[in-house]
This record gives sequence, structure tokens and C-alpha cells, in this order.
Amino acid sequence: QVQLVESGGGLVQAGDSLRLSCASSGRTFSNYAWGWVRQAPGKEREFVAAINWNGVITYYADSVKGRFTISRDSAKNTVYLQMNSLKPEDTAVYYCAGRFPGIVTVEPEMYNYWGQGTQVTVSS
Repeated sequence: QVQLVESGGGLVQAGDSLRLSCASSGRTFSNYAWGWVRQAPGKEREFVAAINWNGVITYYADSVKGRFTISRDSAKNTVYLQMNSLKPEDTAVYYCAGRFPGIVTVEPEMYNYWGQGTQVTVSS
């Protein structure tokens, strides 16, 4: 069983930066692909970013491309989402998700494991 714990959310102003972290308890971290998915109030889940098992391949939603960066540290069993130039429309609960095999996907339903989410609020 893989357990994921997100951290790093908060209330910031437009233009600010945040770094989200997702710590995994599993020993098979390096075999998994990891993604970040967000959900704003009254909206469906939205893919944000994903990284494959070895960190070579990354995908981003068009809405965050150039502003967000996903990365992974296998030594720490942790995935990160660096968010720069935040906008009010980035306000959402951000979820970390993992899937095996470690092939990256933009489809939220393809992920097997989910964290509890961390709130990001960007004020204008």
C-alpha cells in the first residue's frame, strides 16, 4: 500500500510562488509515475503536471506550462510541484497521485493512489 501526504499549500498573492511536496511511504517510489491534479470549487478535477518513473518525461497542462515545474527526489521518496507566477485561477485543492506502471499520463482516473490534498489559494 502506498500512502501519500501533501504539504506546502497556503494563501498567497497573485505573482507569488509556492512549492508543494508529496511524500510517499512506499518502497517502490522509483517505479511509479507521479502527477498533480487540482480541483476548484464547483469544477471537475483538472490535470496539472506529471512525471514518469525516472523523471525524464514530464507533462504539463497548458494553463500552467512555463510557470509550474514537477520534479522528484527518489532518495527522499518525494515529488514536488514548484508553482511560480501564481494566478487567482490557480486556486484549488491540489492532489498528489501515483500510478504503476510508471508511465506518465494526463488522465486523473489512471492514477492508483491519491493524497488527501492541500489547499492553494491565490488572492488578486
